[in-house]
Amino acid sequence: MLIPSFTITRSPALLAASGSGAQSISSLVFFLLIMVAIFYLLVFRPQGQQKRKTQEMLANLKTGDRVITNGGILGTVVGFGSSTVQLQIANQVRIELVRSAISGLQKTAEAPSGKKAEEPVEQETSAASKGRK
Repeated sequence: MLIPSFTITRSPALLAASGSGAQSISSLVFFLLIMVAIFYLLVFRPQGQQKRKTQEMLANLKTGDRVITNGGILGTVVGFGSSTVQLQIANQVRIELVRSAISGLQKTAEAPSGKKAEEPVEQETSAASKGRK
């Protein structure tokens, strides 16, 4: 059986195009590396820092801390289990949650000087609205 033989001739245009292919691949790899670095700096690193802060906060919980759960429930820590926390959410109302259900500590409403924060000032009504009543 005869196998036809083909001769491949390389034109100067094909040779020039093959040289630019290596350059385009290296520039593509360069831009991909830059995109990965930007993605790391904007997404992965801040997410890891936030996770580390949350784990530290959960490890340092103590009785009497005011916390907020993932569901929005506010409560005071009154007890601990092996992997659970017992919260008091009202007088004689206690619930038991897994530690991971706590999203953060509630900020206290004290002024920096140690005094209680002032009561919110009610808005005064204008004379025109008083006259209508």
